[in-house]
Amino acid sequence: MGTGDHQVAGVKSPASRKIIHCDCDCFYAAVEMRDDPSLRNVPLAIGGSAERRGVIATCNYPARKYGVRSAMSSARALRLCPQLTLMKGNMEKYRTVSRQILAIYHEYTDLIEPLSLDEAYLDVTCSPHHRGSATRMAQEIRMRVAAQTGITISAGVAPNKFVAKVASDWNKPDGLFVVEPMGVDAFVSQLAVQKIPGVGEKTASRLLQSGVETCADLRRFSQTELVERFGRFGRRLYEVCRGRDERPVTVSRIRKSVSVEHTYAYDLLGLEQCEAQLPFLIQQLQARYQSLQDRRAIAGVVVKVKFNDFTLTTAEKALESAEAEHFRQLLAEAWQRGGKPVRLLGLGYRLAEHSLQSRTQLSLF
Repeated sequence: MGTGDHQVAGVKSPASRKIIHCDCDCFYAAVEMRDDPSLRNVPLAIGGSAERRGVIATCNYPARKYGVRSAMSSARALRLCPQLTLMKGNMEKYRTVSRQILAIYHEYTDLIEPLSLDEAYLDVTCSPHHRGSATRMAQEIRMRVAAQTGITISAGVAPNKFVAKVASDWNKPDGLFVVEPMGVDAFVSQLAVQKIPGVGEKTASRLLQSGVETCADLRRFSQTELVERFGRFGRRLYEVCRGRDERPVTVSRIRKSVSVEHTYAYDLLGLEQCEAQLPFLIQQLQARYQSLQDRRAIAGVVVKVKFNDFTLTTAEKALESAEAEHFRQLLAEAWQRGGKPVRLLGLGYRLAEHSLQSRTQLSLF
């Protein structure tokens, strides 16, 4: 393996799936740096205008050294890094590059589950390339994508989706990390619980109060105990802390919705504080919607509210176009059902069965 590559050794099981999780490095920013090399060594972010309460969609690594992160407000990003170059982005250009990358993936397997323009799962269990070596396929895919598109990819190879996704983040940027079947237990046991998708600051804090810092610590709790503490998510925690994930790579699924949510480090104490979060969440939602490979028309909007006692409620409305006022109305409706401090807010679009045509949408860029 080359620079940035690493492998957790183990004996390969014939029954194991071979999953590659591919994640383009700071994708939107990477495309802009490819097209304008003068941007490569300066802090760069793609996102909405600070004056219009925009958010950062992605940023390059020089910007990250200043603490700039995706989903951060553009105004805060500029405070952290006054010399930040902020670009509004070009979604059509990004989609074109994404299609080129996806075409390369399809040369290795038809079992591909795109998550967004820059991220996908590949099931190469039955692929004949490189005598079935998922590691060699991942190496070659990364080299070909870099050579043909100028974009670097970080990849994780593992027997399941959860471990592959964590592994792809291990040697970023431009890295490869392989977890073989017999190495899964050792790899997962030492993971910080924050590495588990869905574990936010507040959940991590609650776990820390119980002496849980790693997945090995989490294994001390039974499934019943975790469900009592975290509801349905407790079942997921019980499985993934043991390295288990039976989800297949889903090729033909029809996405019915797209959503974003945020768990707050401190509870939002009233409706006004909740409403103040809407512009940022709406920008995040629109960014995720824009990044879908197969965008379809919006058929409705949804607001989710989780109160500090972990009770959850949602409000939704059928619509063909979404405005900020629709989210405000639904938020007020949902909040009034509990009237308590709020720990999580979520927004979503219900998607129609037909492809996107001309619609009035909220603008990220």
